[in-house]
Amino acid sequence: MKRRTFIETSVAAAALYAARPSWAAEKTHEIKRVGLQLYTVRREMPKDFAGTIAKVAQTGYKEVEFAGYFDHTPKEVREIVDKNGLTAPSTHLGYDLIENKLPEMIEVAHVIGHKYIVCPWIDEKQRTADGWKRAVELFNKAGEATEKAGIQFCYHNHSFEFSPVEGLGGKGAYDYLLAETNPKYVKMEMDLCWISVAGKDPVAYFKKHPGRFPLVHVKDYVNDPNATSSYAGATGSVVFKGRLADVGKGTIDWKRIFEHSETAGIKHYFVENDDAKEPFEDIKISYDYLAALRF
Repeated sequence: MKRRTFIETSVAAAALYAARPSWAAEKTHEIKRVGLQLYTVRREMPKDFAGTIAKVAQTGYKEVEFAGYFDHTPKEVREIVDKNGLTAPSTHLGYDLIENKLPEMIEVAHVIGHKYIVCPWIDEKQRTADGWKRAVELFNKAGEATEKAGIQFCYHNHSFEFSPVEGLGGKGAYDYLLAETNPKYVKMEMDLCWISVAGKDPVAYFKKHPGRFPLVHVKDYVNDPNATSSYAGATGSVVFKGRLADVGKGTIDWKRIFEHSETAGIKHYFVENDDAKEPFEDIKISYDYLAALRF
């Protein structure tokens, strides 16, 4: 190709690129493997453990996060998960199990295929400065042990962690945990609903602590002054008049949040509804919304 022809062709190509609409230059992303936190269907699990998991898979979910095994052995759980074409990358374990039975729980995780162990709750009596300091010590120790076993340790929030704790220098527990735990050993499963109820911006946390949030809980809420439940267990001193909702039926701007998924380090998205009225209908509404979402 002659030099003049090459230059003319290059200039024309550059002009065409510059003239494209702005949306054409943007990559769109989607959640290819929508997951479900099985706490959402907790009332169905003891009645028909295998059947409930099968219905979750039939809805379209590809991943599940456990919150108890309902007297099933790890081998049985793995067989049911595999039979339904699912994976179970994560499980919730109580603080006491993490403190007293972590080696056994790591073995369970290996059998079922968990890559994450999550502490989902701190008892109210422990939510003091000394209690959170003990939690930091335990979480760092647990995280180091799970890391050696090829498993990532995480903590899951509600709203109460965002209220200032006396003795923590004006910080809320969530900020304290992020500051004092080792980022390598302790990451976060951010509950995007409860942080929003607390009046905090998930995106601000993503930017301040990039890569720290491999797991998220996806549930929605509606402000409602006539709501009958205050969800006081989850919100603590945060005043919230509203109700939980299926994903896409509430006030949270999911597109805005998930546009920052790469910064956050999100790898798994788990739908959860603590208050599902019709659980199988509710999980389908949430699944359909997230499967169609582009960001």
